[in-house]
Amino acid sequence: MAKTDKIAAATVLAFEKKLVPSDGRLYGAQWDKRHEAAEPLKLQEKSVRGTISNRLKKALQDDPAKLDAEVEKPNLQTVDSCALGSEQDTLKLSFSLKVLSGVEKPSACNSAEFAASYQQAANGYIQAEGFKELAKRYATNLANARFLWRNRVGAERIEVVVSVRKEGQQTAWTFDAKAFNLKDFDHNHSDVAALADKTAAALSGQSEFLLLTVDAYAQVGQAQDVYPSEELVLDKGNSKSKKSKILYHIDGQAGMHSQKIGNALRSIDTWYPVDEDNPFIGPIAVEPYGAVTNLGKAFRTPKAKADFYTLFDRFARGGELSQTEQHYVMAVLVRGGVFGESGKD
Repeated sequence: MAKTDKIAAATVLAFEKKLVPSDGRLYGAQWDKRHEAAEPLKLQEKSVRGTISNRLKKALQDDPAKLDAEVEKPNLQTVDSCALGSEQDTLKLSFSLKVLSGVEKPSACNSAEFAASYQQAANGYIQAEGFKELAKRYATNLANARFLWRNRVGAERIEVVVSVRKEGQQTAWTFDAKAFNLKDFDHNHSDVAALADKTAAALSGQSEFLLLTVDAYAQVGQAQDVYPSEELVLDKGNSKSKKSKILYHIDGQAGMHSQKIGNALRSIDTWYPVDEDNPFIGPIAVEPYGAVTNLGKAFRTPKAKADFYTLFDRFARGGELSQTEQHYVMAVLVRGGVFGESGKD
């Protein structure tokens, strides 16, 4: 398709996400019996007396007496926590993942001309690439248990069991998560390739959908703390009686947000620009501006012409992109979102 800048802009443009994880549920188990018995983990509430440890105003820093008076004040906190039982040494995290097709069709688009141009470009990508590279990376992030986040750190052993949930199919794969390098996707693991093939078939429309069940087992140590998702509390107020940390639960069982699991699965972007200001830090989550919030940094800026909107506008109107730029654009569309252009100048 020849590139044209005269294609009308779509001011209403949205894509539904195609990787749909459920919330994760946390269980406690013994490593040797991890497949037979696992008990749902409950949250525990603790009240603790901490010390003043925040940065102080200069007037307090320069006056030892005032500093002593400040330090004497109790820092009372009520927090949620979660830990394995006294006889348990293994965390089990379970969730399901649905993979859908239809990336080539926006869920909403108010420009028929733009929709036709985009669909032609997307179909060209599907025919040429078949989502094979993206599927390999998604499958790798299941196999390496990236979705365990902090629970992955310090685990002696990690096993991931991925099962296909479809009538008439009993396919399952077992992975040693610690055998994978979290920094790249350069491997030729046969079971990851088999899982990636099914994922690519669903994304490209060769199969209607793919439904997976994922069970991860991390041997973290007897009675050790584990880490569910933490709730965002917008109105903490000034009351000392309010909790300063609230953990997520599902009907009383410790849980992990589906958004947090999804963020780990789409941490596949290793194609962002790298230079002195943008050092390579490994895969980052696929985002329109390459945002990494804990670093306070955007790795894909419009100035560098590496952001999603710059590349997508070119791609959707028939322009040329490199292979890695196409991978990135399609990965953002698999993520889903609202991408309409402003109708204002």
